[in-house]
Amino acid sequence: MEQPKQVRILYLNEWDRFERTLFRLKQGYELQFRLGPSLRGKEVNVHVNYPVASESFDRHHFQTLQWQNPKEGDDSDEYCAISLQMSGSFQFHYGNRNNQKIGAGFIIVDPILRVGHDNQILPLDCICAQTFLSKCLGQLDEWEARLNVARHSGYNMIHFTPLQTLGMSRSCYSLADQLELNPDFSRPEKIHTWNDVARLVEKLKKEWNMLCITDVVYNHTAANSGWLKKHPECSYNVLNSPHLKPAWLLDRALWHFTCDVAKGKYQDRGLPARIETGDQLNNLRTIMWEDIFPKLRLWEFYQINVDKFVSDFQNALQYGEKKKCDTKQPLKVIQDPEFKRFGCAINISTLLKLFVPHGNSPKEIEECCNWVRQRLEELNLERYQEIHWHQEQAVNCILGTVSYERLADYGPKLGPVTLKNPLVTRYFTYDFEEMSLAQEEPMMYQPEKAVYFMAHNGWVMGDDPLRNFAEPGSNVYLRRELICWGDSVKLRYGKKPEDCPYLWAHMQKYTEITAKIFYGVRLDNCHSTPIRVAEYMLDTARRIRPNLYVVAELFTGSEEMDNVFVTKLGISSLIREAMSAGDSHEEGRLVYRFGGLPVGSFAQPSVKPLIPKIAHALFMDVTHDNESLIEHRSVYDALPSSTIVSMACCASGSTMGYDYLVPHQISVVTEERLYPTYNPNARPEYLGEVNQQSGIIAGKYAINKLHRELGANSFYQVYVDQLDEDTVAVTRHCPSNHNSVVAVSRTAFRNPDTSYYKTDLSPMYIPGKITEIVMEAMTVQRKTDDYRKDKYFINGLPQYTVNIKEHIQLSDSNIVKTEVTSKDRSEYVYKINFENFPPGSIIIFRVTLDAKAQETVGILRHHLAQFSPHYKVGSIADDAPPTILTQSFKSIASDITLADLNLLLYRCDFEEQEDGGGCYGIPNIGPLKYAGLQGFISVLADIRPSNDLGHPVCENLRAGDWMMDYISNRLIARGGKLEEIGKWFEAMFAFVKNLPRYLIPCYFDAILVGAYKTLVEITLNQMSSFVQNGSSFVKQLAVSSLQMCGVGRFPALPKLSDCIEGVPTRQNYITGEIEQCCVSLAAGLPHFSAGLFRCWGRDTFISLRGLMLVTGRYVEARNIILAFATTLRHGLIPNLLGHGICARYNCRDAVWWWLQCIQDYCLKVENGLKILKYPISRLYPTDQSPALDLGTVEQPLHDVIQEVMQRHMEGVQFRERNAGPHMDLHMKDEGFNVAIGVNQETGFVFGGQRYNCGTWMDKMGESEIAQNKGIPATPRDGSAVEIVGLSKSTVRWLMELNKKSLFPYNGVKAYKDGREIFITYEEWNEKIMENFEKNFYVSEDPDDPNEMFPNLVHKRHIYKDSFGASSPWCDYQLRPNFPIAMVVAPELFNPEKAWKALTVVEEKLLGPLGLKTLDPDDQVYCGVYDNSFDNGNFNISRGYNYHQGPEWLWPLGYFLRAKLQFSKMIDKNLSEDTQYFVKNVLSRHYDYLEKSTWKGLPELTNENGAYCPFSCETQAWSLATILEVLYEL
Repeated sequence: MEQPKQVRILYLNEWDRFERTLFRLKQGYELQFRLGPSLRGKEVNVHVNYPVASESFDRHHFQTLQWQNPKEGDDSDEYCAISLQMSGSFQFHYGNRNNQKIGAGFIIVDPILRVGHDNQILPLDCICAQTFLSKCLGQLDEWEARLNVARHSGYNMIHFTPLQTLGMSRSCYSLADQLELNPDFSRPEKIHTWNDVARLVEKLKKEWNMLCITDVVYNHTAANSGWLKKHPECSYNVLNSPHLKPAWLLDRALWHFTCDVAKGKYQDRGLPARIETGDQLNNLRTIMWEDIFPKLRLWEFYQINVDKFVSDFQNALQYGEKKKCDTKQPLKVIQDPEFKRFGCAINISTLLKLFVPHGNSPKEIEECCNWVRQRLEELNLERYQEIHWHQEQAVNCILGTVSYERLADYGPKLGPVTLKNPLVTRYFTYDFEEMSLAQEEPMMYQPEKAVYFMAHNGWVMGDDPLRNFAEPGSNVYLRRELICWGDSVKLRYGKKPEDCPYLWAHMQKYTEITAKIFYGVRLDNCHSTPIRVAEYMLDTARRIRPNLYVVAELFTGSEEMDNVFVTKLGISSLIREAMSAGDSHEEGRLVYRFGGLPVGSFAQPSVKPLIPKIAHALFMDVTHDNESLIEHRSVYDALPSSTIVSMACCASGSTMGYDYLVPHQISVVTEERLYPTYNPNARPEYLGEVNQQSGIIAGKYAINKLHRELGANSFYQVYVDQLDEDTVAVTRHCPSNHNSVVAVSRTAFRNPDTSYYKTDLSPMYIPGKITEIVMEAMTVQRKTDDYRKDKYFINGLPQYTVNIKEHIQLSDSNIVKTEVTSKDRSEYVYKINFENFPPGSIIIFRVTLDAKAQETVGILRHHLAQFSPHYKVGSIADDAPPTILTQSFKSIASDITLADLNLLLYRCDFEEQEDGGGCYGIPNIGPLKYAGLQGFISVLADIRPSNDLGHPVCENLRAGDWMMDYISNRLIARGGKLEEIGKWFEAMFAFVKNLPRYLIPCYFDAILVGAYKTLVEITLNQMSSFVQNGSSFVKQLAVSSLQMCGVGRFPALPKLSDCIEGVPTRQNYITGEIEQCCVSLAAGLPHFSAGLFRCWGRDTFISLRGLMLVTGRYVEARNIILAFATTLRHGLIPNLLGHGICARYNCRDAVWWWLQCIQDYCLKVENGLKILKYPISRLYPTDQSPALDLGTVEQPLHDVIQEVMQRHMEGVQFRERNAGPHMDLHMKDEGFNVAIGVNQETGFVFGGQRYNCGTWMDKMGESEIAQNKGIPATPRDGSAVEIVGLSKSTVRWLMELNKKSLFPYNGVKAYKDGREIFITYEEWNEKIMENFEKNFYVSEDPDDPNEMFPNLVHKRHIYKDSFGASSPWCDYQLRPNFPIAMVVAPELFNPEKAWKALTVVEEKLLGPLGLKTLDPDDQVYCGVYDNSFDNGNFNISRGYNYHQGPEWLWPLGYFLRAKLQFSKMIDKNLSEDTQYFVKNVLSRHYDYLEKSTWKGLPELTNENGAYCPFSCETQAWSLATILEVLYEL
């Protein structure tokens, strides 16, 4: 089965800064760019310098990617992509339509390396590299014999130090000619060329399966490079870098000082040539301050000639013409670019502005000049103090160098000061005859000589690696902070090739030669190489060798800074040093850090977000820059530390000499001896030869071979166990077959001959079946001559070798004894007793699952393969599957209903408790959000990407089977289709239960993820074409709608007439009788999900269009509409449904939302008008009726609708039944009196009073302390704007139906002046039309004659929240309600005025997720809702501000729909801009939905989108109205 394509998605946001983030990808991957919430809905362009198919890579050429949107509507699925088919570093940046950059970053694509005649792939994690100092290989025709040592040590990559002509220091990294092969490799009779090297490299690749890489050195060249003499402009010299002149002068002074110290001239002042004490260092410090610095007078290079500028100032006063200048600029010294003594300047114009004489008399001018002199001397003093500070640092650095080189035990102990070993290394070249310092100083100003005073290279401790320490602005050379390489000159490239053409061209040729021959390069001194240079050269190399392997060693001090180099240069692997570890624990930590996933990791999807990574590691047991491990630790540590390094899931490496135990560092500068050759019959006394018995070569061969095997066979899961302070166990695990290799290493960081190591090691336990000991080995001594350093060959310690046994059974081990300690659920656990495991030993076990577990996991993977081809690997056909597993999960679940899916996927704790259960609880977490699969999926989604196997969920799974039993048993108990699915889970979990416990989390996750995705697909297939063809956002909202649509233990809806078809039924679990079980809508989870408080009329019908009609659930929508119709009383439907029997009729708006939904149903559903004739079995045919039995009184729905209209026109006044504290603990007695009606003059529906709150803003005061109990926060009495809009929509619709003879009534009766009149729907419609704008719009005209209370106007260009409120101020409050009227009755609004009003809402009320419920300028605004707060503050105690500021989500949907509608009416361009705006706003909801563990949208947020703990976590109308906006898009 073909593996799915790997796709990585990078989300782009305004706040992202990717420049120092490492993104690593493989060739063949697709990288998709998608806009994050801050940019979605905006016009953003993504530019990449990844070349199109026919082009070669040009770092500076960017192409604009084309956006692809597979779905119409919102942009949640929009992406642009590149298919990655070449390796290297590629940059991307993104910006707005004006190409203003928003963000940028890099991606690294790994190279594909190949070896052998058949070009087989060498994965990066299989690399075993070994470093050779090229100069120690001898003549080229001898190299094979010496490189054969690497071959027989198991390496597959050779790293050569540079092969070019070396400088006079003979350092491997000081190159005299970058283009010439080192002549040392040739014989007089045979001159070798680069072609000979290329042939050898190719032979090693094809015949030895070994790749060769070499260093490239761009930062410096040997001081004696011939080409540098011809092109001194390529260096930093005191001619092109005059800022170095003071440092050069100090350097010459220190050289003369060295000569004098060497001659003993300072002996009498306590500074002999041989410096051995701290007192002598102090004397050195004194002499520097008393003799050296006073003579140099370095500060003069930074000062001004005071006399000259005072004179110039005086002349300017008397004769000069004043020039304009900026007096805000402070007076400061302008540095002389040529750095002459007293050559600095001052701006005379500034002086003239700052210093003005009192008059023009000579005395007054003289007085002013004295003030100028004083100020200039102050400036000179500041420069003096600055240089004094530099000199202090210079002295400290000089003394630090002398102390390290001559006094420290860990230093080189250079001995007496001589001309060969000067006091300090010279910082500059000097190729002229020696003369006095006074004679040398003028040479700085002689171009023909100054050009040859070149700065040496080196490195600066703790410096910013992005700063060039030789450039102007740096004082590194003056402060003597450079740790200098006196044999090399730092190269001066400038910013681009035009700045130094010869140097760039020369180094480009050097790079081309290297890339033609070698398969990779090591960037020497990478952190000090100018990035622009390295980029340019590597681009050159990759043009020749596209799959160039690039390694580097970085000493930047931070991973973030490392990433700057790695990302810009496309570094394939960073060299990491095991020698940096101070103990075995740290060494084990490095293994875990540098590669691999935890053992038992989760399977990852093929399409997933791109996450940052650390750089791929080339993990070296020792590098050629490290001290010898034998000197630093002990000879016994070579084998165990090498094993630990080789077990890392990354590239590994070493240095020639380590394996045969060379007891010192092989110096890249001074070493001139040759490496030994390989001879299988070599004897220990043959110093020029080695074989398998030399040092740990036999052990290294075996562990390198194992390293390659583990990398090639996908053993990419890693576990590091610190058994004791010296013993480390590293496990490499293959997740497809669950085979493991466990390497136990007993390190010897201390010499066992002189240090104590315990002998009684604690036993180790290994789960699974140990099939063999791959190897066991220990470092031992043999009888041979003691070590003596040979003159001609680099020899190692002959007396140490490795006793090794490979591929043996446990019973044959000399190191351990084992026993099986448990056999639980077919799981073996071996107890490993270490009987002979001294420091310097290793043992490596190969472990599989036991036969039964192996078969179980194979069959389980076979059944999981239906979900992903990933599981095909390692699968075994199930010859005798349980019956339930003989068909796919998809076919089992294919005909499940959406109502059952609510139970299968969701149901919160309150819903489960109603059935006598509850959500699954986990220690340290508590109950999950849902009892259904989503509860588990949400938690696993947080665990999976980071493989957080220590999470309490994983611990719970490993500890017992409770979670699996909960899932299957809960479903089986439900019967029907759910029981079938429960039995499928039971059968699948039966396999999982028989696996080793560490594997249970990943396979549990695999089963749930596969089932969940299948169920989501089944869900979507039962929904509307809009959902099925919609974006990911649409689909997620549609799936989330299932949360709200369910059937509880007790049916929430009243019974429907028996005459209606399609009403679902079930058997009552108590009586056994058949009962109706219609889906009802929960208002929100978790607070409004079960019992009496599940169903609310207002919430149901605000939500019904989005959750049911838009998603295609027409029958269920119909049933809900009809069920509420049965409860009609007083011309109203209930607010709280209470099963219809315990209903409260205390809201004015629910009935109008119900009518709006009937209209929407008729318009949306094919033959939807049939609903008007459906029979309604009335519970309360009259206001005073008791609840009647089903079928007692039935009437068609159109009669019920007419009753609503008639009762409102007549006017209704009643007192709620059972009024009193037992019904509503907080309401005052007056609040139970309900009054509604229609104003016959305006046509507006009105109602309410100051003691009740009949609209959605229904917060009743609860605080006795604050004295707001029983006082509504927002009574909104009078004509609420959204109710006027909803009633207008209904009147217009009924009018149109009647004209088409589709509704039998054309109007309503009314009474006026004591007589009955008839008002047609057309008349009612017209009245609202005539009166709405003039009574609701607050115009810009302060003298508007329609304005009843102009003194209350505080916002203009808005629509009032109500008309005729008992408190007129409330009418004028800016709230988010008028956009509702705009959507349902757009004909009421002038488009231009509507747009202005919507603009005010956007400016004042729009939050990240919702709309503020009150103008923040209002004096009672408070945006933070806290229902527990009760401190006596009237406006906020006990959540009194519920609708006085907090940002509710559902009104936002109507606001966005209104924006879309009216922008279309006004202008096409405005409409397009509005669509971008809406998409951008909605992107935040998509982001929230994706991250929400409830997989829903909240009821409300606190101000500015802050989380509100008192809000419902997921709310029906929030989901619904956002889904409606997407439908409009």
